[in-house]
Amino acid sequence: MARLENKVAVITGGAGGIGKAAGQRFAEEGADVLLVDLDEQALAEAVQELGSNRVSYLVADVTQARDNENMFAVASERYGGVDIFLANAGIEGDVASILEYDEGRFDQVMAVNVKGPFLGLKAAIPALGKRGGGSIIITSSVAGIKGAAGVAPYVTSKHAVIGLMKSAAKELAEQNIRVNTVNPSPVETRMMRSLEAGMNPEGAQAAKAQIEAGIPLGRYAQPRDIANIMLFLASDDSEFITGSVYLADGGNTA
Repeated sequence: MARLENKVAVITGGAGGIGKAAGQRFAEEGADVLLVDLDEQALAEAVQELGSNRVSYLVADVTQARDNENMFAVASERYGGVDIFLANAGIEGDVASILEYDEGRFDQVMAVNVKGPFLGLKAAIPALGKRGGGSIIITSSVAGIKGAAGVAPYVTSKHAVIGLMKSAAKELAEQNIRVNTVNPSPVETRMMRSLEAGMNPEGAQAAKAQIEAGIPLGRYAQPRDIANIMLFLASDDSEFITGSVYLADGGNTA
C-alpha cells in the first residue's frame, strides 16, 4: 500500500521547486494534492508537468487569513478533508546589510515566511482535527539554526518558524496533530539563483561554488531530496515524531 493512500495534502509555495517536488512525491504515494501559490500560470504549468489527476491547484496569498481558510475549504470540497499541511511558501528577500535593508522588504519577508505559516496553522488545525489528526510540516532552512551575513530578515524568519513549530507541537499533540520543520541547505531552485546573484552580481557561478565548498557532500540538494524527507514526515512512518527539526543540509551544519 502506498504510504499516503487515502490522504489529502495542501502544499503552499506549490509552484516552486520544493513545493512541486513534494506534490509529485505525495501523489506518487497515493495522496490527493492541492498546490497553492500566487502565480496561476506557474501553478497551471506545475500541474501539467506533474501530469497526475491527483493534483490540482488554487491561487491564494498566504499572508491573508481568508485565503488560508479558503485553501482548506477548497481541499475539503474537492477531496473530502485534509490530513497533511506543508507550509512551504517562502521568499528570500534581498541580500543587503542590516543598515541598508529596506523596512518594507523586511515586513514582506516576515509576512510571507512567518505570518503565512501562522495563518496556515490556524486554518489547518480545524481541518486536520476533523480527520482525527494529521501532519503539519513547515519549511525552514539551515538559516533557521545559524546566522548568515547579508540576509538577516530571512534568517530571522526561518528561526521564527522553528519557534512556531515547537509551540504548535506542544499545543496540538493531544489532537494527534504532529508538527515538524524541514531545514534544507541550498537547493537547486530559483531562490538560490536570486541569492547567488545578490551575493556576487558579476559572478553568480563563483558564489555558487563558494557555497558548495562549505557543504561536505559537495553539492546543492535537488528538490526531490527535500521532498523525500517531507514525505516521511507526512506519512505514518513518522507517527511518533513531533516538535523536531529535520536538517537536510549535506553535512553543512555538522
